Amino acid sequence: MTETSLIERIAMARGADAAGNATGELPLLPPTSDVPVWRMATPDDVDAIHSVLAAADRVDHPTWTTPREEVADTFDLPHIDHTRDTIIGFGVDGEPVAFGSAFLHPSRQGTLTVNLGGAVVPALRRHGIGAGIYGWQLSRALQQLAEAASAVADTADATWSAEVKSYAEETDLGSRRIAEGLGFRAERWFSSMVRDQSEPVGALAPPAGMSVVPYTHDRDDDARQARNDAFRDHWGSLDSQPETWAKFVGGEFFRPDLSRLVVDADGAIAAFCLVSVNEDDWAALGASHAYIDLIGVVRGHRRRGLAPLVISGALQAIADAGLEKAVLDVDTASPTGANTLYERLGFVATERSVALVKKI
Repeated sequence: MTETSLIERIAMARGADAAGNATGELPLLPPTSDVPVWRMATPDDVDAIHSVLAAADRVDHPTWTTPREEVADTFDLPHIDHTRDTIIGFGVDGEPVAFGSAFLHPSRQGTLTVNLGGAVVPALRRHGIGAGIYGWQLSRALQQLAEAASAVADTADATWSAEVKSYAEETDLGSRRIAEGLGFRAERWFSSMVRDQSEPVGALAPPAGMSVVPYTHDRDDDARQARNDAFRDHWGSLDSQPETWAKFVGGEFFRPDLSRLVVDADGAIAAFCLVSVNEDDWAALGASHAYIDLIGVVRGHRRRGLAPLVISGALQAIADAGLEKAVLDVDTASPTGANTLYERLGFVATERSVALVKKI
């Protein structure tokens, strides 16, 4: 029996998608009494999109907010075209009330991935708006996958895969039901974890030939490559691209002074713990805090105790800065057993979210 090619699988998925348009642009969502105007987003819509997110954040995850800068950064990334990838809806008063995006990840490593994002202001939920957005996003995602699969047709074979991903808070049952109705399945769970920094951080001695050092920007690309190596066997991980990485380490929230690296005798990065601080989130959590964005150990240095070593170094820096809490998110089925490690370091699980995936 002949294996089905990537292009054929995507074509079959699009054939089953009533909203798909095989040749032209996808249609806008039809106007409704609640959302009389839909259009594609432009760079002038950063504040409009952020206002919808801010309203949704207060209900969906009240302990943290989406920074405006995070929205603005997406308009600068070369792989995102909001005029084709994002739709925004306006209410009867002309104010933005909903949006949906579908972003194709630029990596081509045997997997094509489209990540969905969006929100509806709480006052207009359960009016069918979210279902309409999800349908549009899936149609756009399948169109993106078809275009990408055609571009790699000479190298792609039956082992290549394609998927569409969406994330929802555990309590957001409405979004989960809509996604599952479109063929998405809950594939992974993530926990937010918080550590009280009034608890002392135990000092750990580095192995021979290793040292813990603060992050410096001359190591930006070295850190990106270390991150890509460390996460290569993690669920859903694709290589971080230079443009996206530059936005992260060059952003206003990243704190190199609180971040730590473990380096070997030759100065190569063996482990990392990268930290950011968004003071706008302090009121939401009720405490000053730092967020630990990324923790990893390159694969050649695993099982040497470098993860607790580099995390402890960052936690001590956070404590020395006078911040009350440290926060992170963890894949509860991490192959490195990260959630167990974090518990040993004093982190306590709080909220949970779920990754919803549609395999193509």
